[in-house]
Amino acid sequence: MITVLYAVAVLAILGAIFGFILAYASKVFAVETDPRQEAIHEALPGANCGGCGFAGCGNYAEAVVKNGAPCNKCAPGGADVAQKISAIMGVEAEHTEPMVAFVRCSGGNRAATKYNYVGIDDCAADYASLGNGMHYCVNGCLGHGNCVKACKFDAIHVVGGVAVVDREACKGCEACKNACPKDMIVMIPYAARFAVPCHNVEKGAITRKFCEMGCMGCKLCEKKCPHGAIHVEHNLSSIDYSKCQHCGICFDVCPRNLIKQFDKEIPYVAAASDNTITEN
Repeated sequence: MITVLYAVAVLAILGAIFGFILAYASKVFAVETDPRQEAIHEALPGANCGGCGFAGCGNYAEAVVKNGAPCNKCAPGGADVAQKISAIMGVEAEHTEPMVAFVRCSGGNRAATKYNYVGIDDCAADYASLGNGMHYCVNGCLGHGNCVKACKFDAIHVVGGVAVVDREACKGCEACKNACPKDMIVMIPYAARFAVPCHNVEKGAITRKFCEMGCMGCKLCEKKCPHGAIHVEHNLSSIDYSKCQHCGICFDVCPRNLIKQFDKEIPYVAAASDNTITEN
């Protein structure tokens, strides 16, 4: 019995000694953290989405304090978080333009297919298969939902074979954009009223054969725009939002009813059947 008590006492003494050593070492080798870093971390939404360009919220907070990273890089936090971070850093808040993801495709199940894909339910795997995907349009949405899996805000879904973004739920973190192997998801201003949902660069005669919705590069929208805000390059039209005045002329003149209009007064309907995307 005495031997057991002796062993317990020795272990207790050793534990106390090692505890003291560890406590002393933690103080000696402690790395001082700027209190602003912790304050910024607490101000961030904690999504760890990577939209700021850093691995997570903690890394971004550290980069702001130590490396002077911009205070307005948190897309989910938006202008409110940018103002809080700027206040913590003692600088003037920079203007933050709310951005949302937009899928440049309207084809989906309406686009002609070369074969039935049987394999991993993954866009990258399908795209890497023979012929760069099952669709004749090598630039269209494959519909396997890599973007859906990447989104942490349930803001994008595959409907009718094509990904559709819920603009009200989108935080602009770019996770879906980075997950798309075809680089067909782009970021546009939330204030944008019109967008071109096509990424195809084939000539019109070819486009008509495999997609009933694809841009034919006819340049009618470019010619009719009074603000010089829409241009056709490589047979594909795109909008310069720094010049767009939301007049809707491009929407009206498009012979394929391709250009999409966002209407705030009608509830969001994914993959609307007409040429209008509606939202909350």
